[in-house]
Amino acid sequence: MRSVAALLATLALVGCVPARLPALEATLAAQPSATAALTQWCAAGHLADPATIRALADRTPRPAPDSVRAALGVGATEPLGFRHVRLACGNVVLSDAQNWFVPARLTPAMNTTLAQTDTPFGTVVTPLHFTRARLAARRGRMAECPAGTVLSHRAVLRRPDGLAISLVVECYTRASVQTPPASLR
Repeated sequence: MRSVAALLATLALVGCVPARLPALEATLAAQPSATAALTQWCAAGHLADPATIRALADRTPRPAPDSVRAALGVGATEPLGFRHVRLACGNVVLSDAQNWFVPARLTPAMNTTLAQTDTPFGTVVTPLHFTRARLAARRGRMAECPAGTVLSHRAVLRRPDGLAISLVVECYTRASVQTPPASLR
């Protein structure tokens, strides 16, 4: 009887994890840039042609918590930029992300692009050859993420000289791991 209950519990848990979630996790782990990973994911899933990621940006300023400033290695008076974006491929929103960044550690052209366009942060800062240090990952929703999040990441992006340029909280949507309808494939 106990083995039947264990089997039922396992089946219930399996039903909670979308089948494509492990593949998305592997794609994200293989890239320093979530934008690059999502572009690859979008192309593989035939979500749009061309497979281009857009950052639907909300630039409403948001103060950085002390933990963000500590992770970025900046003091209380250092100016920080903030973008809240939904990264979309075609009409599919793949993630919702909060990004605090250090404008003084980017070029003036990068700051202008971030302020005036929907170009994703990862695309804008690619010339810096940044690396990504994952601080936390969770299947499901972290506190900063909206309901319906299937995967959450918190990471710091660093230049080759070790200086942190960004802290990002990424919340991957259920739509990111659903099999696209045949009309989109």
